[in-house]
Amino acid sequence: MLNGVQLGLLMFLLAAGLTLTFGIMDLVNLAHGSLYMMGAYFAWTLIGLTDSFMLGTLLALPACFLLGVIVEIVVARRLYARDHLDQVLATFGLILFFNELVRAIWGPEGRSIAVPAFLNRTVNVLPGVPYPAYRFALIVAGVAVAILLAWLVARTRLGMLIRAGASNRRMIAALGVNIELLFSLVFGLGAVFAGLAGLMAAPIASVKIGMGDDILIVAFVIIVIGGIGSIKGAFVAAMVVGQIDIVGRAFLPDLLKTFMGAASASAAAPAISQVLIYVVMAAVLVWRPTGLFGQRG
Repeated sequence: MLNGVQLGLLMFLLAAGLTLTFGIMDLVNLAHGSLYMMGAYFAWTLIGLTDSFMLGTLLALPACFLLGVIVEIVVARRLYARDHLDQVLATFGLILFFNELVRAIWGPEGRSIAVPAFLNRTVNVLPGVPYPAYRFALIVAGVAVAILLAWLVARTRLGMLIRAGASNRRMIAALGVNIELLFSLVFGLGAVFAGLAGLMAAPIASVKIGMGDDILIVAFVIIVIGGIGSIKGAFVAAMVVGQIDIVGRAFLPDLLKTFMGAASASAAAPAISQVLIYVVMAAVLVWRPTGLFGQRG
C-alpha cells in the first residue's frame, strides 16, 4: 500500500507539471518525460560535484527550472498557435534532441545514484512494520510538494493567474497580465516538478536515456482521469493509478498461479496491471468525459 502511495506521488509530480502546461497553454508536450530524465542526470552530476546528495538534488531543481524556461522561449512559445498535431511532432523532436544530448554529454551507459547513507535503513511506520527509509522520505517529500502546490494554486496571486489562464487566457491577457512571462514561469514550474520526480526516482531506478518515455504515457492517463488542468484531479488519479499498479503487481501473480504456471503468472501480472489502468481511464471517460475533476464542457 505504501509503495502504491510512493509511486502515485512520483507520478503526481510528473502529471502536475504536465496538466499545468496542457491545461493552461493547451500545449501537448511529449518532451515532458525528457525533463524528468534531465532532472535525474542533473542530480547525478551535481551530487558528484558537491559530494552531497541533499545539496546536489537541491541544486538540480533551479537547473530544471532554467532548462524549462529556455525550452519554452526557444521552442514551446512558437507552438501555441499551432494545432495539436504540430505540437506532437515538434515535441517528439525534442525527445530525440534530449536523448542525443544526454548521449553526447553523459554517454550511452546508464548511471546510478546511491541512496544516501542516512536514508539507507528502515523505519517502523507501525509497531513491528519496517519500511525503507528512502521510500518513506519520498512519500513525505511528495506530500509536502503536493501541499505546497495546492497552496500555490489556491492561495497566491500566481495561482490565481494560473487558474484564470486555464479558464480564459485571452481575457487575462486583455487585463494587462504579461502572458508570455506567465507561460514561461508555468513551463519552468512544470519542468521543476518533472525534474524533481526524476531525481527522486533515480536512486530506486536506473538513470538512463529515455527513462521518462514510459512513465509519460501513464502521466497522460492520469491527467485524463483527473481532468485536464486540475491539480486536485491529478493527485487523486495518481493515487488511484499507483495503487492499481502496485496492488496488481503484488497480488495478481499469486491469483494467476491458481490456473497457470508460475513463470507465466509473473510475466502476465504486470501487463494486466497496466491494462487495468486503461480500463479505469475508459470507465471514467464513459461516466464523465471531462475527467473526475475537469470542467464540464
